[in-house]
Amino acid sequence: VPREPWPTWPAPPAGRWPASPTSRPIPRSRRSWAATTMCRVWFAAIGFILLAAPAFAQTAPAGRIKVVSGSAFVVRSGGTLRAEVGQSVFESDSLRTGEDGRIGITLDDDTRLSLGPSSEVRLDTFRYAPAEGSVGLAMRFLRGIAVYVSGQIAKLAPDSVRLETPSAIVGVRGTTLALQIVPE
Repeated sequence: VPREPWPTWPAPPAGRWPASPTSRPIPRSRRSWAATTMCRVWFAAIGFILLAAPAFAQTAPAGRIKVVSGSAFVVRSGGTLRAEVGQSVFESDSLRTGEDGRIGITLDDDTRLSLGPSSEVRLDTFRYAPAEGSVGLAMRFLRGIAVYVSGQIAKLAPDSVRLETPSAIVGVRGTTLALQIVPE
């Protein structure tokens, strides 16, 4: 069976497409200037969108503050915020209490953490997406008194929980522990 040839399209008129009766032809030098300017505008717009996108992106909170008393603060991106009940806590936040402060948080996997007076802890890593197989928790206790009660991450993947102190690293396998870190 012989193949039919591809359809052929009519060739444009010599030099350019027909213009409307009211338009005048645009000189070639102005056409290239307009095209170049339009390309620059589009590239600038796309570049702006790509550069601005991370500024609008917000990571999901790791948990929430449940209890606050006295002077308690959340240190986020170099700034210090007064801790309030219901406030979100994010990965890489630090929690700090004053001499009269206490704070309690619950993470999304039901891990609970309570800090006593003059304490500081940093939430280094928090991943809780069990459907995707991505779970992990790492906290760094810097000073003071803390009580930790493990949540779902310790039950699903015990090796992925890591609690660090200035002098030791604790692997947690589903438990409750109290820590007191005394500066040297």
